[in-house]
Amino acid sequence: MTEHTLTVAGVAVDPRHWIGGERVASAGTFTDVSPVDGRALGEIARGTPAEAVAAVAAAKAAFPAWAATPRAERARILHAIADGVEERLEELAIVETTDNGALLRSHRRGVMPRVAHNFRFFADRSLTLDHEDFETRGHTNHVSWDPAGPCVLITPWNAPLMLATWKIAPALAAGNTVVLKPAEWSPLTASLLADIAAEAGLPAGVLNVVQGYGSEIGDALTSHPDVRRISFTGSVPTARRIAASAAPHLTPLSLELGGKSPLLVFADADLDLAVDLAVEQYDNAGQVCLAATRILVEETVAEEFTRRFAEKAGALVQGDPREEATDIGPTIHPRQLEKIDGFVRRAVEAGARAVVGGHRVEERYYAPTLLTGVAQDSEIVQEEVFGPVLTLQTFADEDEAVRLADDTRFGLAATLVTGDRERADRVAGRLTAGTVWVNCFFVRDLRAPFGGSRHSGVGREGGTWSFDFYCDLKNTVTAPKGWNGHG
Repeated sequence: MTEHTLTVAGVAVDPRHWIGGERVASAGTFTDVSPVDGRALGEIARGTPAEAVAAVAAAKAAFPAWAATPRAERARILHAIADGVEERLEELAIVETTDNGALLRSHRRGVMPRVAHNFRFFADRSLTLDHEDFETRGHTNHVSWDPAGPCVLITPWNAPLMLATWKIAPALAAGNTVVLKPAEWSPLTASLLADIAAEAGLPAGVLNVVQGYGSEIGDALTSHPDVRRISFTGSVPTARRIAASAAPHLTPLSLELGGKSPLLVFADADLDLAVDLAVEQYDNAGQVCLAATRILVEETVAEEFTRRFAEKAGALVQGDPREEATDIGPTIHPRQLEKIDGFVRRAVEAGARAVVGGHRVEERYYAPTLLTGVAQDSEIVQEEVFGPVLTLQTFADEDEAVRLADDTRFGLAATLVTGDRERADRVAGRLTAGTVWVNCFFVRDLRAPFGGSRHSGVGREGGTWSFDFYCDLKNTVTAPKGWNGHG
């Protein structure tokens, strides 16, 4: 333990950057505050463009050797990182809960095991990257995935380590080097990951972590001429700024942005299942990009659905996320809480009715909320709230359901509940969404493509699609003759 180390929930965390295999301080700091109790956790190094440029330089310097490292050796190191995550799972879980307020039980049972799985899956997948050779007039075509170079990865605060490693693991497995910029509201587990990666034998400079505000260091990272890939998860306005910054160098982008996803409930659905899936949208206090925040219910069952929903939502336990019985924890930050409350207040003023919730709970919580009487073109239906706020609308038939579902600028996901398989296939085919769940929610397989349509994103990651993004694909065409200089 050094003089710089913070102690967070009994765990030592270094608040400095990780650049070129060393801890690097900044002249300034910012205060990291826990949403659990509002307590200051410590002062975090506040990056400047100088640290951002240094991190890219370290990634560039480390790239040739890491790119030349055999895939099997890279995979071995990624598995060692996964081992380290599993060994420190409890520490990672409690630190992340303290830092971002998500449920400790979820971090223990789902999120941190997924972090380890991210490394294992992409490590193994890199070893199977292959495309069958094919011939053109006797010439052989051979497709290969070549490492692209230094990658800048910018990640959000709602699932910090899981979403960071969803990007880091394939980038490293592909042979690239990484500069990670974690969200300033939840930076701590990124720092712990840097320690774990170093202990696992990841060479210096292959993974770098720069903390701070995007407004202060973002452009230095995304406009840098040596950066070969940028992957960002966050808001549409920030994505526009990143795209503009990357444009002069034509740096390829992968953007996973917001959502305003629908949940369609047909009259032939299992209503208990539909209610369960709807209430599940309050997961992580509604701070989930995939959440189906627009509930669309066939009008003949809407009254019964609403009654059952209100009963089930009313039984949810809101409180300390470290407690096993808690279902909904706090909102990440007072600024986010104010944003959520503003959305609801304006909706009610416009004529909406809060069937469930509709108000703050103490200083750090927002009550699970369901609003009815909302217009399709209203702000509350069209804009992402990113909090525990759902709307309920009704539809008369399948055509109206699809029209309402697709009538936003987003297209990240959709969920539909029906007892008719033919209808499920028909409606799923008509919906604009990167992922459609039928009679289920949040079932994710790393082999599948993930991303959004329209304003919900650009590109797909997951499975081979991740390597398609993080690599330069090459086709080598070889003539059947001519090895000795003669035809």
